[in-house]
Amino acid sequence: MNVKKLFGTDGVRGVANIHPMTVEIATQLGRAVAYVFKKENRRHRIVIGKDTRLSGYMLESAMTAGICSMGVDVMLVGPLPTPGIAFITASMRADAGVVISASHNPYQDNGIKFFSRDGFKLPDDIELEIEDFVMGNNEQDHIPTAAEIGKAYRIDDAMGRYVVFVKNTFPKDMTLDGLKIVVDCANGAAYRVAPEVFYELGAEIITVGVNPDGENINDGCGSLNPEVAAKAVKENGADIGVAIDGDGDRCILIDELGTVLDGDYHMAICADRMLRKNTLKGNTLVTTVMSNTGLDEVVRKAGGNLIRTRVGDRYVVEEMLRGGYNFGGEQSGHLVFLDYTTTGDGIISALQILSVMKREGKSLSDMASIMRPYPQVLLNVKVREKKDIMGIPRIAALLKDAESELKDSGRVFIRYSGTEPLLRLTIEGTDKERITKMGKELVNAIEEELG
Repeated sequence: MNVKKLFGTDGVRGVANIHPMTVEIATQLGRAVAYVFKKENRRHRIVIGKDTRLSGYMLESAMTAGICSMGVDVMLVGPLPTPGIAFITASMRADAGVVISASHNPYQDNGIKFFSRDGFKLPDDIELEIEDFVMGNNEQDHIPTAAEIGKAYRIDDAMGRYVVFVKNTFPKDMTLDGLKIVVDCANGAAYRVAPEVFYELGAEIITVGVNPDGENINDGCGSLNPEVAAKAVKENGADIGVAIDGDGDRCILIDELGTVLDGDYHMAICADRMLRKNTLKGNTLVTTVMSNTGLDEVVRKAGGNLIRTRVGDRYVVEEMLRGGYNFGGEQSGHLVFLDYTTTGDGIISALQILSVMKREGKSLSDMASIMRPYPQVLLNVKVREKKDIMGIPRIAALLKDAESELKDSGRVFIRYSGTEPLLRLTIEGTDKERITKMGKELVNAIEEELG
């Protein structure tokens, strides 16, 4: 099997201006995606959008130059959530979409990821084809001249189109009148869109993280720091808090008591209602290996099934498409409602919960009580290199001991981040004190061997 050299679990990512996130690679990626999607004898178009990072200007210009140099036109939409770019790509019948964003990473990082013309993320084989073009440096065989060179232009109403699309996923007979909502946009791509959607649907909104300056994306706000929105919920007596990440494709919820609820709670609430209404296709929820066992119990109690995939919302979507399912997501807050959209969307996800709250007249804390999560320890360890974990005797022995002790009452999951130099460790079990001790022992070993 070919191994990808540039692409991780969600596009190409790294520190801006350091390989691979350089102007040179961005230009080559632009040429490559133009070449890969330029399959017919006609004028082709590719959408480019971004989040609010300072380096977005630099990479946007480089991508534009690369795409135009291959005879493909560029449609620039500016700062817009990742799902908004997927929507615009499909809506305008473009040949592909490009998102310049490093999602939840700090501002000095950036990334480039792609959507196909139908709004779905690219499969591994297409990413490998793009990589082969970049590494082969063979664009000279395909360079157009004269009138065949591409042009770039802006889509000024992209945000408005996306706002209308998102609002149409909310029940037509319902408004958000009477609800007070804290909306934390992480100073990211959703900083204008999200408040407008909730306001136009009738909610009273308190905004956080809506003043991007190019350097403050995800900085002490958003889904990575939901305690900020939780504080605002309590201070303002809000009904719910919605904390979105830097590129707007996921959200974490906060109930009226200030309790932070991750994506597992979100999936539990929605899957239970969908099963009761017979709208969950195949009676199946798709999630990843990271989700809490408490979610399994909710779904099975409601008469449904749960399928787990490897980590990454693209793998969740691939399994949903394979099996004909319509709902899935990740504990991190990526929720995918294929009845409405093709990828994770933090605003649409929040609207689905809000529709249940309004329809049933219940508080979010009442609805969240449906799930009793198993104690879980989530740990991140910085590593200098990503070696085969099971090839390190000390760590392998500790993992084997932990699995043997937990047996059927818990689990251990360990993986490298696909976007950062981190090793992520999850331990789940019935005894919080014991799994915390296991976690510390493993972290100490990992830091000494790989840190």
